[in-house]
Amino acid sequence: MDSEKKDRPSEKPPEKPPEDQLIIPETLPLLPVRDVVMFPYMIVPLFVSRERSVNAVDAALTKDRLVFMATQKDVSKEDPDPEDIFDYGTVGMIMRMLKLPDARVKILVQGLARAQVKSFLQTKPFYMVEIIKVKEPQPDRVDLEVEALMRNVREVLEKMASIGKVIFPEVMMVIENIHEPGRLADIVAANLGLKIEEAQGVLEILDPLKRLERVNELLTKEYQVAQMQVKIQTQAKEEMDKTQREYFLREQLKAIKGELGDTEEITEEIEEFKDKIKKAKMPPDVEKEALKQADRLEMMHPDAAEATLTRTYLEWLVELPWSKSTRDTLDLQRAMGVLDADHYDLEKVKERILESLAVRKLKKKTKGPILCFVGPPGVGKTSLGRSIARAMGRKFVRISLGGIRDEAEIRGHRRTYVGALPGRIIQGMKQANSQNPVFMMDEIDKIGMDFRGDPSSALLEVLDPEQNNAFSDHYLNVPFDLSKVMFITTANLADPIPGPLRDRMEIIDITGYTEEDKLAIALKYIIPRQIKEHGLTAKLISLPTGTIKTMVNEYTREAGLRNLEREVASLCRKVARKVAGGKKELTEITPDNIHEYLGAPKFLPEAEQEEDEVGVATGLAWTPVGGEILHIEATTMKGKGQLTLTGHLGEVMKESAQAAFSYARTKASELGLAEDFYKNMDIHIHVPAGAIPKDGPSAGITMAATVISVLTQTPLNKDIAMTGEITLRGRVLPVGGIKEKCLAALRAKIKTVVLPERNKKDLDDLPKNVKEGMKIVLVKHMDDVLKVVLKKEAKPGKKQAAANKLPARTRPPM
Repeated sequence: MDSEKKDRPSEKPPEKPPEDQLIIPETLPLLPVRDVVMFPYMIVPLFVSRERSVNAVDAALTKDRLVFMATQKDVSKEDPDPEDIFDYGTVGMIMRMLKLPDARVKILVQGLARAQVKSFLQTKPFYMVEIIKVKEPQPDRVDLEVEALMRNVREVLEKMASIGKVIFPEVMMVIENIHEPGRLADIVAANLGLKIEEAQGVLEILDPLKRLERVNELLTKEYQVAQMQVKIQTQAKEEMDKTQREYFLREQLKAIKGELGDTEEITEEIEEFKDKIKKAKMPPDVEKEALKQADRLEMMHPDAAEATLTRTYLEWLVELPWSKSTRDTLDLQRAMGVLDADHYDLEKVKERILESLAVRKLKKKTKGPILCFVGPPGVGKTSLGRSIARAMGRKFVRISLGGIRDEAEIRGHRRTYVGALPGRIIQGMKQANSQNPVFMMDEIDKIGMDFRGDPSSALLEVLDPEQNNAFSDHYLNVPFDLSKVMFITTANLADPIPGPLRDRMEIIDITGYTEEDKLAIALKYIIPRQIKEHGLTAKLISLPTGTIKTMVNEYTREAGLRNLEREVASLCRKVARKVAGGKKELTEITPDNIHEYLGAPKFLPEAEQEEDEVGVATGLAWTPVGGEILHIEATTMKGKGQLTLTGHLGEVMKESAQAAFSYARTKASELGLAEDFYKNMDIHIHVPAGAIPKDGPSAGITMAATVISVLTQTPLNKDIAMTGEITLRGRVLPVGGIKEKCLAALRAKIKTVVLPERNKKDLDDLPKNVKEGMKIVLVKHMDDVLKVVLKKEAKPGKKQAAANKLPARTRPPM
């Protein structure tokens, strides 16, 4: 049943209670009502629409017009069950009935007496219930306490009416003429607009005095709430009156300024600036300076040059993110998913980012980390910063520091200069519009310096967590907090970065990718992206795994992936041209026909040795584009003990050769050589690919092994590569680039590598497939190297006679 309550009781109360005039039967039709609790003496219009309720009304009208009304417990239930209806209700009489065109029925009902459901006799076509009429105890007389309570109820109700509560005058007249506490409680409760639970609670209180006390409590609470509403409305009205008064005063002030010749635009602009300053939530000192500059601007002539400078300064202040920040995404699994989706491998970097997020999750206020990604071009340093921002849910901003020579690029120019602007840091923060972006500074190793200052020294404050919470830009001349920013710098080499600046950053090396890495990245990222960018589909172009390997080995030589992506793009362009010309079938590019698209191979792998040879050793070298194998050759000839070095060698490499030769001389007796063997012979050490500069200590043991091999005429094992620095005492010192060198050996199909024992810690960085497919021999001394690399069948000392005859052995063919 749908009901609309009109809280309007009868204008004139009956002289006697209705229940005293009527005999109420024990069984009555039940009319469930919602949104209202019926009280005795209430006259309420109700709209009846549910079929069961309409049938109950019809049944009542055919008899004595009496119906039992009880409230539903759950208002939203359309067809209530017996347990969904309160037991206590009111017996009412249907005074009028009107059938509406939409099949609903409108009735006017007057409450007669309380009653309680004893049992349900039927449920269809309507509820028929057996009821127990509730007999209320009537007090013998009204004592002073009851009279005072009744007066208090009337007075509070009058006060509520006086402050705006809608109570009809007829109701107030009825209440004045009621002298029974129970009846007074019912009529007041019916007109208070109580909640269903509160009203039902009043209905179920049978004792009139207790019921009136409960109504008095509810009435007092409603009065207090109404008073608070009035207070709030009064405050709002006073505020509006104050605002209107200020508005009129401002309008008068504008009129006066207009008469004096001042323009309105400058006033509006100043008010707009002050409003933006308040909304920016600046630190107190900064806000004070901003308001001071706004007041100065108000006093200036709008066409003055200084007004333009001040206006620009204020625009920068209000547009900076003084209090804006983004919320970090602290879901570690989601962050890891984002990093894995954007980048292959790079486990150390990903682990470091997840550690930062974990710390942020445990402690909300932490200083932003300052990371430096060091690695060759094209390995994904910049794109990794973008992925980090996406994983953390932060804004991303990037600046390039390459070629910067002016300190003002970092700190900004002072406002006294014409065309002054803030530095790149503050400009980046404005671009990010957030206090905590991921701020990437590329090419930090390529900063220069001249007479205009040293930008790297200016970066010391930016990249120092202890200082950057109050970074001072020359243009702003107020402190700006950079402590929440996550700074990421990139560099190709760490050596050119000044020491103090390098000390402030956490260096993370990003080495080049292996052939297997490049293959996986090409299949997962590069090829799908290039196919999409060129308007192709997988049905039009096919690049098998063998084709990608051919491109990696013969058409690119780099640590990163830029050239590989260019070559893939070149293939896609050529296929796109065929498709645009009308060819719709699949184009498969294989290792056999790739030269038709990309031309002849640009790089050829180092030729493999066909057999073990005397004086030819295989070394390992590190380059910016990865590791490579290096064949070092030596030969002896008749001479006067000179050592000749060729192959465009650097100073360090030359010194390694001198140390190797000196070591061989000190070991002459152990090697079976004459003490003065070097007086009548010259030794020539050559490193092929002479046009390529070479330097570094990595070839020390390789040169020593080559010299000893040619002196003792003992072949060197062609299937063993080696790297390590040698001392005059023969100790083997550690070197760098172990991962790249081992990968180079694996590409050259060399399965055994000799490394310094102190490089054992670097073996943890080797990929799993390299460890499983290669034998690593760790050595401490040059004697250990010779035991491994020299062929067993020709031991040192057996060729002394041949060595003394000084054979003129030529360089073996490559």
